[in-house]
Amino acid sequence: MKMIVAVIQPHRLEYVLDELYKEEVNLVTVSECMGHGRQKGITETYRGVKEMGNLLRKIRIDVAVNDDYVQPAIDAIQKGARTGEVGDGKIFVMDLEQCIRIRTGETGGEAIG
Repeated sequence: MKMIVAVIQPHRLEYVLDELYKEEVNLVTVSECMGHGRQKGITETYRGVKEMGNLLRKIRIDVAVNDDYVQPAIDAIQKGARTGEVGDGKIFVMDLEQCIRIRTGETGGEAIG
């Protein structure tokens, strides 16, 4: 089992979710966050408003998947998030030690689905 964390541009969220759903990756948590990478200090326009400097609006997507779904999930995120511009984001893949479904008590890959 793996936990995939992606940080993407806000306007690409819908595209990423569409691509994940096509790959039957449905267990997704989305959070708004702020941060910057190499583009720090570069002006970005978001919903018609120019933003400068240190922290830019980003979207964090957390996806827990069984091993068979790791590469399809990564490919889907890349396809949906890529614009070819600086600031498209990053994907991090981490081992997921344990998963427990609260409702049923199922554990491991069964809890992920």
